[in-house]
Order: sequence, then C-alpha cells, then structure tokens
Amino acid sequence: MAFIDFRDVTKVYPTGTKALSNVSFSIEEGEFVFFIGESGAGKSTIFKLLTCEERPTSGEVLLDNFDVGKIKERLIPFLRRKIGMVFQDFRLIDSLTVGENVAFAMEIIGEPKKKIRQRVPLVLAVVGLRNKINDYPSELSGGEQQRVCIARALVNRPHLIIADEPTGDLDPVNGESIMALLDRINRNNGTTIITCSHDSRLINKMNKRVLEIRNGVLIRDDACGQYFKRDERTERLVAANHEAVLEPAWTDEEWAEGDRAMELLRRADQQEREEKLRRSDPKYSRRTERLRSEGFFEELRRSQTERRNRPGTQERREELRRRLEETGVHAPFDFETMQHNMQALREASQNEDHLTAQVEAEESFPEVTSTDNKAARASTSAHSPKIIRQRLERKDASAHPEDRK
Repeated sequence: MAFIDFRDVTKVYPTGTKALSNVSFSIEEGEFVFFIGESGAGKSTIFKLLTCEERPTSGEVLLDNFDVGKIKERLIPFLRRKIGMVFQDFRLIDSLTVGENVAFAMEIIGEPKKKIRQRVPLVLAVVGLRNKINDYPSELSGGEQQRVCIARALVNRPHLIIADEPTGDLDPVNGESIMALLDRINRNNGTTIITCSHDSRLINKMNKRVLEIRNGVLIRDDACGQYFKRDERTERLVAANHEAVLEPAWTDEEWAEGDRAMELLRRADQQEREEKLRRSDPKYSRRTERLRSEGFFEELRRSQTERRNRPGTQERREELRRRLEETGVHAPFDFETMQHNMQALREASQNEDHLTAQVEAEESFPEVTSTDNKAARASTSAHSPKIIRQRLERKDASAHPEDRK
C-alpha cells in the first residue's frame, strides 16, 4: 500500500475555481518527489489536502492508509504532528532565538523540557547551525533561516516533510544547499519528502521523480524526470549532468557533525520506541504473547475443564478420608455417617413432635365443608380471640370426656 495515495481527487473552491480535476497518483514511503507546474496549477492545493487545510470535493486522499479527507476536526492537530512543513517565506518568530524557534515546535505538543534540551542541539547540528542556537532570525542569512525551518520541521520526527518552494527566495548557491540538505535527510533518515520548485537546474541535477500539474490535471509522472520549459514541452528534455551530486556549502567539519547528529537522532528515536514498548508491556499485547508462549492460557483452560468435570463433594470427601486412612493420619471411623445420623435423629424427633400435634388436632376437630371453611375465613380471622377460645374449649373437652357426661 502506498504511503500517499490520491484517488480521483477533485477540488472546487467556494468561489467556483476548480483547482484539481480527477487527480490520481501514489507515493511510496521514503520517496523524494518534485511537483512542478505554473503558478496556480494546483500544486499548493495538493499540499493543503494532505495537511487538512482543505477537504477534497470528491475522491479520496489517503495518508498512511488513512483517509484524511474524513478526519474529524479535533484530530487534525495530531495528524499534523507527523508532517513537517517548510515554507517559502520561513515563518520564523523574530522575538525568539534559533533554538527557541525549533524548541517551540516541541513545546506546543507537550514534549518534556529534558527531551527538548537534548534534541534541539542535535537537529540544529544536522542542518549545520549548532553554533547559531542563540542567534535571532534577523541575524541570519536567507539560507540559514531556511535551514532553521528545516530543523523545525525535522524536530518532531515526521514521517513526511512538505517543502512548498523552499528555494523560491534564495540565491542559486543557497537554494542548492537547501535541496542537498533535504536529499540528505531523505537518504539517511528515510523521511518521505515532497516539494515543488520552479528551478529547472536543481530538478534536472537531482534526477528525482517529477509530477507535472497543468490547470489542475496531472499530465506527467516520470520516475527520474527533468524539468520542461513551456516552449520545450514537445521537444527533448533539457540536458543534465546526472552524475552531479548536490553538496551543501559547508565545511567538512560541519558535514561530519551533521552525519553524527543524524545517527544520534536515529538511535534516540529507536530507544524511545523500545522504551514505549517496555512501558506498555505489563498492560498490552506483549505480556499476552509472553503468557501464551509459556502455556499459561492452555493450563488455565485445562484447570477450568478439570474443575467442571471433577466429582461432587461427597465423592471428594470419601477420597480424602480413604487417603487419610491409608496414610494412618486418622484412625478409621465413620465421622460423616455419625454426623449424618445425629442430624437425622434431630430431624426425626422434630418431625415426630409435629406429626403428633397434627394428629391430635385432626382428631379433635370435625371436618367441615369447603363452603363452611370459606365462610369462616370470610367472617373472621383464624387467629382471632374467639377462634382461639373455641379451640381451647374443644381441647379441654377432649382431655376430660367425663365432664361432658
């Protein structure tokens, strides 16, 4: 599955302007892609769709298998945390130093101060500005300010960097340095980078994938494309030196320091991922996998089956008594039978008393019809004083029959 996937995307602005028309393309993770075309062709609209600044009128925009066109508003900031933006006009905060501008991107997402202090110097070393950490943007050249923007985009470990004409306000030397830096981040860090530029010399020299947009329609997709001028679209492409490699205008020491800083960043990211896995281990899937590998769940199911199929309480008591007798812990005696007999005797005595009282009551009272019983229950309660008195008189009469004679 592609990392970025546009499927028949059309974008019409509320004013009626049709920026894109059925645009479809795919970009794999780790690619470096140029979007070219005239101003107003629709390049910036593609970038805005990826960052959810705009929503497609029709079609699907997939980023890492997620349809960003249907994302909820409250989730957009979390999506943008994994996208680094590099702007043509830099957009640095003049009242903050270089280090504070880069750190601000981490502060707004709630990163701890300790992590910020560790990461900001490394990222600035990657772009060759570690010694400028305490300078203000007004003290930097245009190329240095753009490198600060790249550091700010890189500091939160983005999966994607979008560079909207990053060399538009720079001279050729600084523009080439910026493109070399982005290419280096792409090759060494594996970050997907998409950018647009009107600098045909840079595009021809870098020999990357080129997608050309004209009037909102994708008209060309070349794996190792070149930049065509307007009057040369039907002619041969502009000659380029494919063996040329862009190199930033830095010293060898700055270049080596940047490579070391990039390696340290990769190690720090790996350690952070492993630490997150260790922290989640007691709660989530890794603990479950470990328990499953140890046969915990199979043993649990076997124990449950044994408990369901085990004999009843009486059989288990008999088995326990037999084992105790065999080991000689207790002398053989029928404690359970004795206990049962004593309980039976108590119940028999209580039943006998109850039966005796019932028989005496039946012999003392003559039978009455159900109608009489109903009338009696309707007229008075069975526990009224009158009924109790009558029962007592009948009992006395039965106890002393000679008095009636």
